[in-house]
Parts: sequence; structure tokens; C-alpha cells
Amino acid sequence: MRKVQDNDTLTVHYTGSHTNGEVFDSSVGGEPLEFTLGKGMLIPGFEKAVIDMQVGDKKKVEISAKDGYGEKSDEFIEVLNKEVLPAEITPEIGMNLMSETPEGQQIPLLITEVTEETFTVDANHPLSGQDLVFEIEVLSIK
Repeated sequence: MRKVQDNDTLTVHYTGSHTNGEVFDSSVGGEPLEFTLGKGMLIPGFEKAVIDMQVGDKKKVEISAKDGYGEKSDEFIEVLNKEVLPAEITPEIGMNLMSETPEGQQIPLLITEVTEETFTVDANHPLSGQDLVFEIEVLSIK
């Protein structure tokens, strides 16, 4: 039977959870995920986990933060003056904002702190810095 290798297009069902068991995403009961292995479409740990699996194989794998969404980086945290916001927006902790790079790429920001004159935004991926658990089932290999 054929095993998964680089450049294969796969369909899989998956459930992603935190190490405490709390599920953050799943395709089970919905559309399976289709991707081409080796194109950087998924986190490195997920891509490594499916190598050598076969159709019908199921696997549960723990993926370190390093092989997942990376470690949190202070480089992606910035303190801004409230004056940069439109007048109708009052920043609050936990609020999500969108920023745009000069190239037009959208970047989600999370407000983590608010003072009288400033607010702090975090552009790290929400799952960065966390070890994750994925249950994976290979449905097809093309």
C-alpha cells in the first residue's frame, strides 16, 4: 500500500487540541482538509506527522510549539498611542483589530493592555508558544 511522501496531495480528517484536551479546531463531521505535502501550507509538525502514513491510518501526535505556530516573540508586540485609532473605536483588552502591511497582507492583532494614552497589540499567532495535540486520519493520497 502507498505511503505518504513529499508533494502528495492528501485529504485528512483532524482534530486539534491543547495538551489539556480542549479542542480548538476539527474537520470531523465536516469537510476534510486537503493539502499538498511539502508546500508549507500547514505547520511543520503536522506535515512531519503524516509522512509514511497510509490511507486509513490514524495517528495522535503531540507537536511542540517550535514545530507548531512557533514561540511567542516580543518582536510582534507593540505599544501604540490611542490617537492612531479612528475616534469611534475604544480599545479594550481582548479586542481584535486588523492591520495591513504595505504589501496588502492582513495581520490580526489582539489588544492585551490598555492605559490612559496607549494600548498594546500582539500580532503573534493565537496558538504560538503552545504545544498542541493532533489526531489525524488519512482519507486519500493523490
